[in-house]
Amino acid sequence: MNLVIAMLGALILAGVALATLVLRDRRADGAEWTRLSDLQPADPVRFDPAMIADLPEPARRYFTHTIQPGTLLLPVAEIDISGQFSLGTKNKPDYRPMIARQILAVPEGFVWAMRTRGGMPVSGSDSGFWTRFRIFWLIPVARLGGDPDHRRSAFGRYVAEAVIWAPASLLPGQRVTWEGVDDTTARVTVRHGDMIQAVDVTVDAEGRPIVASFLRWSDANPDKVHRLQPFGAVMSDFRDVGGYHLPFHVEAGNMFGTEDYFPFFIAEVSAIRFPRASRSVPA
Repeated sequence: MNLVIAMLGALILAGVALATLVLRDRRADGAEWTRLSDLQPADPVRFDPAMIADLPEPARRYFTHTIQPGTLLLPVAEIDISGQFSLGTKNKPDYRPMIARQILAVPEGFVWAMRTRGGMPVSGSDSGFWTRFRIFWLIPVARLGGDPDHRRSAFGRYVAEAVIWAPASLLPGQRVTWEGVDDTTARVTVRHGDMIQAVDVTVDAEGRPIVASFLRWSDANPDKVHRLQPFGAVMSDFRDVGGYHLPFHVEAGNMFGTEDYFPFFIAEVSAIRFPRASRSVPA
């Protein structure tokens, strides 16, 4: 009997510890979300095509398509997402339905909070500082971050996603430069502290960014060793959002452009917002 009581007590203590960890993680998500949201300019300027007059032609086409003249330049974006998230491999993707919310504030950071539906539930969040995922809402299966490899990998991700959903954050300036690659592709390079990330943006004849590709610092390989390897996203279903023209369907994955590529992330966007220093936090 004493052994049973001791085991029950240990289980209760473990449950309390896990619940406390979840609560702490959610508070960290919320604090980072608020910090990034507050980076939205209180008095934003409006987009003027003169701002991009000196850029390579594909870059001018990109901005002319994605931002209408006179639109308030709001670099911080929130995105609501549903879709499919792979927990497997190319041969056995094991796609799970997912829902997620994200905030992008390039170059400062991002938060992506998600959960899967059906089967064994997976939930958690990514940011520039951590990767934390759990099964059954409580049990940790991944707790990474706090090191240069994670920061560099995360930086690549959110700079590339700014190409997709937050073009105002990529206008040329002290930390953002553009160069031409060919008639349909321009390369944006973002610098933040000791980090540098370049992303190639391929546009169609109307300026829609249909592909974003880059070399990402990642250990998503059989050796589990961090190294530069191709990553990319394909965009479609462009819609107007408050003066911006942005994709609502995105497919992305590792080893982009090689035979090993498969999209582990298939996103259907349900809403895009540009908060004005709001206090909203992820659900």
